[in-house]
Formats: sequence, C-alpha cells, structure tokens
Amino acid sequence: MNLPAFRCTAALLAGACVTVGMPTEVAAQADTAAEERGLSIAREARDRKAGFGSFTAGQTMLLRSKSGRESLRHLRVKVLEAAGDGDRSLFVFDEPRDVRGTAFLVHAHKDRADDQWLYLPALDRVKRISSANRSGSFMGSEFAYEDMTPPEVEQFTYAHLRDEACGELTCTVVERTPVDTRSAYRRQLAWQDTDELRLWKVEYYDRRDTLLKTLDVRGYERYAGRYWHAAEMTMVNHLTGKSTVLTWSDYVFGAEVSPREFTQTGLRRAR
Repeated sequence: MNLPAFRCTAALLAGACVTVGMPTEVAAQADTAAEERGLSIAREARDRKAGFGSFTAGQTMLLRSKSGRESLRHLRVKVLEAAGDGDRSLFVFDEPRDVRGTAFLVHAHKDRADDQWLYLPALDRVKRISSANRSGSFMGSEFAYEDMTPPEVEQFTYAHLRDEACGELTCTVVERTPVDTRSAYRRQLAWQDTDELRLWKVEYYDRRDTLLKTLDVRGYERYAGRYWHAAEMTMVNHLTGKSTVLTWSDYVFGAEVSPREFTQTGLRRAR
C-alpha cells in the first residue's frame, strides 16, 4: 500500500477521509487537513518544551540480547538550548571501564542535517559521524545515531491519522516522514497524549515499510513546574529480538554548563 493510500485508509477510521474512490479534490483536501493538523501538533509539542535553557541528567543504558543476556552502561548527559537552532547534546560514558571517557556530541539543526561527533579515548580521536552512517547502532544499542536527540520539527513532514485511547489517556497518532532521504526510516508513527503532548510510543518503519523498531516511553515527571521528561525509554528491534532500555535520573534544569563543553575540543575534556 502506498503512503497516500495508507494515510487515507487510517484517516478513514477517524472520519477524516470520505471513502475509497472519492473525488480527487475532496481527497486532496482531506490530506491537506491531515498534514496541517500533524504539523500543528508537532509545533505545539516543540513550543511546550522550549525555554529550558539547559539541563543535566544521569542515564543508564541496558543492552539486552535476544536470549536475555544483559550488559549495563552508565552515562552523563548535558543539553544546552540553542536559540534559533536545534539543541546541543553531550553524552559521556563513565562505566564500564572499556567505554569510559567515550563521548558523543550532537549539534541539532532545523534547516540541515545534524552535526554529530564521537570521541574515542583509546585512540584519542574525534570521529565525525557522516549522514550516511547515522542509521548505524549507537554504541551497540538498538538506538541509531539519528535516534539520540529529539527530532526537530523541520526534519519531517506530517499527517495526523487519528485519535485513540492509550491507557487512561487519549493519544493523537501522527505519521511523520523524514525529509532526509538518507534516514534509515521511511516513516514513523508517534503517539502523544492530547493533554500535554507527551510522547508515549513511536513505531519506526524501514525503507521497505516494514516495522523495524518500537519505542515505548514511561514514567513522566514534571520539572521546573513546566517540563515533562520521562524516566524510561525502551527500544525493541523486531527483526533481531534485541532491546535497549534508557533510564534517566537526576534531572537538573538550569544547570551551569558552558558552551565550550559542546565543542570538539570539549569532547576530549569531557572525562
């Protein structure tokens, strides 16, 4: 099924499409309405998260194989808001010993592909992650490099598909399609509650439109009286049977961070 047909079929369940074989003009209007609402939801979700300035947090990364074998990693995370552009994010590994000092830096952008660098202490080398390699696994996890920071609104096109129950909440389901053709994903389906627009679930479809991964999010808490952040994110790879659980803790909003930390030179000093 091609994407326009998928959108219309899904929207039909919510009453947004009229019927198969509808006049072309009516179908186009329905698609336009779905796209406008999807974009509006994405923009509102972004605006609700804006203005935090900076925050730091702790993170554990639990890698689980198909057989259930587990390995655990501990990280520190720093995020700096960048006015007029995407955020700056820094991830530093503290444990286990074989990855200690490894650091990952992201400069997100609204109008072009993100800049990403990985510092490898064993080689004392900063490696730039090319756009072609962002579909690769981040440090052996089920999160790809392109999954490691919240996506900018401008990096996708959108279509609202429907509203539906998600637990005790009502969620809006939006299809988002990457603008960058080098993305590993053909499309994503995102579930956000209609009250606070918190992200609860994402389904990732590969370039052949097969369900590749599912992200489930839980344990939201409000920080600084305004910002909702999750305690746990679980990414399951349906093709390999592997999964990765990111557990967040110790959020500090308004933390003192320096812009110099979010540079290639800062990567070497992150230890």
